[in-house]
Amino acid sequence: MNQAVEQIAARLERLHPRLIDLSLDRLATLLTRLGSPEKRLPPIVHVAGTNGKGSTCAFIRSMAEAAGQTVHVYTSPHLVRFNERIRVAGELVSDDRLIATMERIEQINDGAPITVFEVITAAAFDLFAQTPADLCVLEVGLGGRGDATNIIDAPAACAITSISLDHRELLGPTVEIIAAEKAGIIKPGIPVAIGAQPGGILRVLLDHAKTRGAPVNLRGQDWDIAPTPSGLRYTDRTATLDLPAPSLPGAFQQDNAGIAIATLRAAGLKHDPSGIRNAEWPARLQRLTGRLAGLLPPNWELWLDGGHNPGAGVVLAEHLRFWHDRPVHLIVGMKQAKDSAEFLRPLLPLAETVWAVREPDQHAALPVEAIIAASGGIARPGPGVADALRAIPRGERPARVLICGSLYLAGEVLKLNE
Repeated sequence: MNQAVEQIAARLERLHPRLIDLSLDRLATLLTRLGSPEKRLPPIVHVAGTNGKGSTCAFIRSMAEAAGQTVHVYTSPHLVRFNERIRVAGELVSDDRLIATMERIEQINDGAPITVFEVITAAAFDLFAQTPADLCVLEVGLGGRGDATNIIDAPAACAITSISLDHRELLGPTVEIIAAEKAGIIKPGIPVAIGAQPGGILRVLLDHAKTRGAPVNLRGQDWDIAPTPSGLRYTDRTATLDLPAPSLPGAFQQDNAGIAIATLRAAGLKHDPSGIRNAEWPARLQRLTGRLAGLLPPNWELWLDGGHNPGAGVVLAEHLRFWHDRPVHLIVGMKQAKDSAEFLRPLLPLAETVWAVREPDQHAALPVEAIIAASGGIARPGPGVADALRAIPRGERPARVLICGSLYLAGEVLKLNE
């Protein structure tokens, strides 16, 4: 992180409210003092969910840009540089603009209780309002109903990706309660595109949409997407679109691409669906070829994924089944308070070996011993990523290595791999 930005964030941390109430009152007050930049944005697409939010945002951006549109994008968290969170008219915000904006907001806030995420959100809105663009894509940071991004009152469309257990300490103990939080982004009369969801979760989302009078575009009912020999085929009630293969690998990305298309079509926003082949989103089944890959035999593959919750474990396991042509070795590092045992459960039977790691600068990292315990004693200590890569047994067959378990670990891996 840029040192100046880090210093500002550290000062803001001291203003953090004693209780996390997931309310919007603090941010509303701050935005009013800033001149209400959230009311001066281009058409907004608001994206919530547990897994796939960032990929869906990436697909939306790439399709809009393929049609010649300029796009603001706000996502979280960052992997290597803080600037990754804010893309202004297609370009990552510069250090100078980000620092100047955050310092000005800090002064305007004048010591009032606030969270760092609320200040970053205000900074994004302020930067977006200063620069013309055709579209603004906002990714929910946590939950939906009380998330800072939900301060917007009239998006062009909403999208809800796959929902599973995550952040239970803040959002609630069951997937149904978590789904209700995510459904909080649904607005009266605003179309919402929904991807594949289990029955209980789907009922919650549909009930919220009905209550708010929001038109629903549901996979399997209003639209669908399926693989073809040359890519994907998207269908809805008015069109059939034959598309290239998406740039982001994994069968689960088909759902995210479909949600992105359905969202843009429901809102009537300009886009070129073939743009799904240009989407970029690091640490989502990303093939690594740098320094860390050099620690493996030349015919091996090294992959990185930031998946970290039980739902991500399930979809990663589905992808690992497609990798049956080679042995797969897992390197896992996780964040504290995560359901590590549930994340690992579907993956363990598919792995040749499992290695537990914790990088020195990995934020809120779970101890190696705790990961080993969560694996039922199957995992071996790395204890670092490079250590694990060197220790993996070299068999006669080429193999794949997947590093996963935490977006914070993914950020450290990308730094190590430079």
